[in-house]
Amino acid sequence: MSAGQDAGQDVVQQQGAGRVLGLTKPLQDAIAEAEELIAAAPFIRTEQDLLEGYDYLAGRIRMAMQTAFDYDLERPLFVNPTHQFSRQGLDNPDALYFNAYLREGVEYVVRGRRGTSADLSFQVMGGAYTATSAATSMLAFDDRELDIADDGTFEFTYTAEPGAKTLIVREVFNDWDTEERGVLWIERPDTMGTPAKPLSEATLAKKYEVAARSLTSSIQTWFAFPHFFQYQQPVNTLTPPQSTPGGLASQRSAIGHYELAEDEAMVITVPECTDCAYQAVQIGSDWYVSTDYETHQTSLTKAQAVTDPDGMMRFVVSERDPGIANWLETTGHRTGSMMLRWQRLERDLGPEDGPTVEVVPFDAVRDHLPHHSPVTPEEYAARIAARQRSVARRMLS
Repeated sequence: MSAGQDAGQDVVQQQGAGRVLGLTKPLQDAIAEAEELIAAAPFIRTEQDLLEGYDYLAGRIRMAMQTAFDYDLERPLFVNPTHQFSRQGLDNPDALYFNAYLREGVEYVVRGRRGTSADLSFQVMGGAYTATSAATSMLAFDDRELDIADDGTFEFTYTAEPGAKTLIVREVFNDWDTEERGVLWIERPDTMGTPAKPLSEATLAKKYEVAARSLTSSIQTWFAFPHFFQYQQPVNTLTPPQSTPGGLASQRSAIGHYELAEDEAMVITVPECTDCAYQAVQIGSDWYVSTDYETHQTSLTKAQAVTDPDGMMRFVVSERDPGIANWLETTGHRTGSMMLRWQRLERDLGPEDGPTVEVVPFDAVRDHLPHHSPVTPEEYAARIAARQRSVARRMLS
């Protein structure tokens, strides 16, 4: 190659680098702004809090890129935006989440094969969650309203009504050890069989801009969201079962937040519900996300928990190990969110179905557990190993 050709190639490379920089600049700026939001979070008290914030930021960046680049309104598909590496909105450790973006007036066909999970639900949302408003639930149903063949396959058609923006699917597992995922996909009949449009600089620029907006807005949204709900409640309390904001008709939840000293524990007592396929409790961090549910026991379903002879499930929320099966680990968090969920209900719930909460000295925990089930460290390690295997088998990322 001649010196002139070398120089020409250098010019092309420099021009290309400059154009790429121009395309990604909005996202670069948004990442810098997001980092400032994370570092300035008012609830950061410890080095662990800050490090978890930066880990949370990585998940937000990942979600923003997926939101912008992994979908095409002409060729819809379900993406998995929330998982153990991308947590948001006090995500449910027992759920797989799938989102597909919709265009108003377009017909969609959803096909799949039902797995053996406790619940499979569908919800159409209008608008979006923001720091000042919530998305609107326009349609919500579970698979009991579908015609499911003997081999588990199903199909339904939906034409996106005015205002419809997103189809959300939740596959929820009560027994992590035995329940299996299903199969699911979505199609636009009018665009099937046609090739995707070629990339253009304008398209890529728009995608990077979408990712930038999504990144900062999602952080601001989830900073604000718990103050609309969890933090409206007095600390160390849980609400009676109520309709979940933006949730399904057959779902109820109890929400709250905790603050415990090192020598304190919280005892949550709730009846086991036999009139629903799924019931669970979880605690989360001040980042309003699930805490490590893979290598720590920070959530329990009714299938994982021990129910006492009187029909009650008693959970202990604490930093120190009380030596029982129903321990919910705070993993170094003195404060955080709490949530109980009931799904696929066959009847409505009243206050008597809900939880009671008592904060007690840690050393007195056993006095508040009339039927406690002792667990040795070796038995507890086996429980954690089972969680790790189940998450590895079930989760997507």
